[in-house]
Amino acid sequence: MGISRRHRAMNERGVTYLMLMFAIVLIGIATTAAAKQWKAIVQREREADLLAKGIEIQNALALYSATIKAGRVIPGEVYPQTLADLTRLPKPFLRKVYLDPMESGEWEYLRAPTGGIMGVRSKSHAKPFRQKAFPLAVRHFEGRPTYRDWVFQHPSPSSGSIMPQGTVPSSGLPPVPGSSSAPSGSAPVTQPTQGQPPMNP
Repeated sequence: MGISRRHRAMNERGVTYLMLMFAIVLIGIATTAAAKQWKAIVQREREADLLAKGIEIQNALALYSATIKAGRVIPGEVYPQTLADLTRLPKPFLRKVYLDPMESGEWEYLRAPTGGIMGVRSKSHAKPFRQKAFPLAVRHFEGRPTYRDWVFQHPSPSSGSIMPQGTVPSSGLPPVPGSSSAPSGSAPVTQPTQGQPPMNP
């Protein structure tokens, strides 16, 4: 009788132990899944912050160059030596010196051949969640494999006009009254209007 009770107690303990181990495994799986989900949420937030701050720096570089060149005969773009130069009064171009949101540290700087900072990028080699539908200022980021490939710079590769494949860009000038276009891509021939001498090419 005592032996039977002892076996029963041992069996109950064994079942309890197995149930406890099973519960621990389930908790571990749930914790791992939650950690991965939380990591993805944090990365998405940092990614959005990277885009916002990077574009702001890119715009600040463009405004800085345009302002410094205004009224001067300076060939090419002009760039600041540090990001802090963009925050200086009386006319700050950037609210503050931002850090790299992905690494929480200094940016990797893209230096201009003539000196100064012409762009910034993250030091992170992580794969971005976002692969398309970028803002117009950085639409060339589409398909880039890592955050380090997102270079926020002036001039930006996205600043050029996008044209359908196979089209020929026009001169951008309005058509001259009385002009006729020659076939097969030849230059248009302008007919002189009354009272005006013909223009030599």
